[in-house]
Amino acid sequence: MPLESPTPSPTSTARLRRFLERYLLHIAVGITLGAAALGIFLFLFADSAFAAHLLERYGFAALFVILILEGAMLLYFAPSEALVPAGIVLLTDGSGDHLGIAAVVGVAVVGATVGQFVLFTVAKRAGREYLLAQSWFRISEERLERFDGWFERWGPIAVPVSNALLFTRGMLTVPAGLADMDDRTFVLLSALGTLIFQSWLAAALLFFGRRLAGL
Repeated sequence: MPLESPTPSPTSTARLRRFLERYLLHIAVGITLGAAALGIFLFLFADSAFAAHLLERYGFAALFVILILEGAMLLYFAPSEALVPAGIVLLTDGSGDHLGIAAVVGVAVVGATVGQFVLFTVAKRAGREYLLAQSWFRISEERLERFDGWFERWGPIAVPVSNALLFTRGMLTVPAGLADMDDRTFVLLSALGTLIFQSWLAAALLFFGRRLAGL
């Protein structure tokens, strides 16, 4: 009687995949709730000057955490368009510090993408009704339906386009999750749009800074 070959043990990658499939929603919700609590605390007790203080004291770590809040749409205490310019002013040696400027933009892109992916995951796994019932979710059902229509009309390309624009930034994160968009595709397109957004903010700061310096 032939011996049965032993069942191969699952690889660490397979175990990690199963773990994420089972617990990713719980992790994402936990991170979102923690970020929401932090965002509300900062909204009540902080302002843009406090954000600048955090950047001065904690540097790139503070920039990363603040951009996670921005990506998850939980940044209540400072305008998102001011973060990278402030980071360039406070964390680099000026317009000639190309490596420092690239680092600021890079950290901003990674942080915002992490925040958006967390919100995307919550939308994808928990659904529309869950989000609309949360006090920290600031998009009304009417606005959400409008952005759902954008995603239905334009598809995945709407994610980077909206992320690259000032007044629609991040608004397609939830519709993309509700539409069950592929995780990797979302991360790549989200990061691309954020890279464009933060790059033109940095370029505008450097351009106008040089113009003012020449007066």
